[in-house]
Amino acid sequence: MNRARGVFVASLCAVAVLTGCGSIHSVESPVVVKRTQMHMGTLVSITTVAPSQEIAQASIEAGFREIKRLEQLFSTWIPTSELSQVNAAAGREPVVVGPETLELVSRSLEMARLTEGGFNIAVGPAVEAWSVTERERIPTREELQSLRLLVDWTMINIDSQARTIFLPKPGMRIDVGGIGKGYAADRAVDVMRKMGAKGGVVALSGDIKTFGDLPGMQGFPVGIRHPRQEGELIATVDLKNEAISTAGDYERYFEREGVRYHHILDPKSLQPARQCQSVTVIAAEGTVADGLDTGIFVLGPEKGMALVEQLPDVEAIIIDDLGHIAVSSGLRSRLR
Repeated sequence: MNRARGVFVASLCAVAVLTGCGSIHSVESPVVVKRTQMHMGTLVSITTVAPSQEIAQASIEAGFREIKRLEQLFSTWIPTSELSQVNAAAGREPVVVGPETLELVSRSLEMARLTEGGFNIAVGPAVEAWSVTERERIPTREELQSLRLLVDWTMINIDSQARTIFLPKPGMRIDVGGIGKGYAADRAVDVMRKMGAKGGVVALSGDIKTFGDLPGMQGFPVGIRHPRQEGELIATVDLKNEAISTAGDYERYFEREGVRYHHILDPKSLQPARQCQSVTVIAAEGTVADGLDTGIFVLGPEKGMALVEQLPDVEAIIIDDLGHIAVSSGLRSRLR
């Protein structure tokens, strides 16, 4: 599922100036190139820092190819994708999948365990029942109750040796929209490095993975959006070999009688999670940042921050339902 986007690389002048014109280089400086395409249902921007124009262009093309390849495996909007085949076979038989799909679903279940089920790739039937951006409807308690057996992530069966995924209940389905973009950003960075890129940013909407540095800078500056003030940032931070992702209640929602109904559901109640306005996670991997932000949003600020403080290479900014901001201990000195 798509989520609220809360982080912006190009919102800072340093990055906008360096990358906004396509490519800038001199005799002493490396080449910086930025290109944008549509993939995975969103705008994807790739910036690369490379020793030459040829390497820069080759690395960007490799990054886009990798994202497109993964989309063909993961997208539930593509009937022939591996996950679509898994969903179509729910209640009937296991489906053999490739290593990337097996890895992503396994990592998704790991995120579910870490967040006590707050992150849940099986919650799609309930999200569809709410249909927040299309129909703006509030499903009945009976309707949601009937979906409970279909959104139980613990029933997802993975056989690593047989390389199969099985959904035991007809009507169950997997949707990795809440983690797939972070995973794709990780893989795109891997292929860009192999092509010779020395630094760069892969941004799938607000799921961002960085590596290396911009010329003359330490890492890449990123702005974090204020969840209630349009166009305002709560902070900026420099990322180096890190990923960042935000889950928020402020883009996909509707209001009814003064109550905000958004798309991030608590899998236990199947109602919109109410304890946070936004959660931004910084981690070494995009897969981790992308999965944890939703899970922490559901867990709430206290449990969520306690989890962050236990995990290596993970930091977070959590804004609770009253607008109070909590920052993890390792991030406080880095924010501006």
